[in-house]
Amino acid sequence: MEPYFKEGDQVLVSTINFNNLKGPKKMRYSFVGPFPLIKLIGKNAVEVKLTKEFSQKHPVFPVSLVKSYFQTEEEKVPYRKKNPTPPEIVEV
Repeated sequence: MEPYFKEGDQVLVSTINFNNLKGPKKMRYSFVGPFPLIKLIGKNAVEVKLTKEFSQKHPVFPVSLVKSYFQTEEEKVPYRKKNPTPPEIVEV
């Protein structure tokens, strides 16, 4: 079976084992990122390029704590004007 991830993919990393995040545990994001995937380590682990904020974490994570990141249309073209929906006309 082929691995689900490949080098260069953008991935989100679970914060379940991140103890150094601020705020109450309930209010934290479940996943952080996206981070670029540097390489696959066997079938069960991946190495990601972490930002400065997470530089004290080890960059290798099991695939069970990583998920693919899919960019939304708004993130792809951030300055695109949205078409406002016209108001509904209600007859009395």
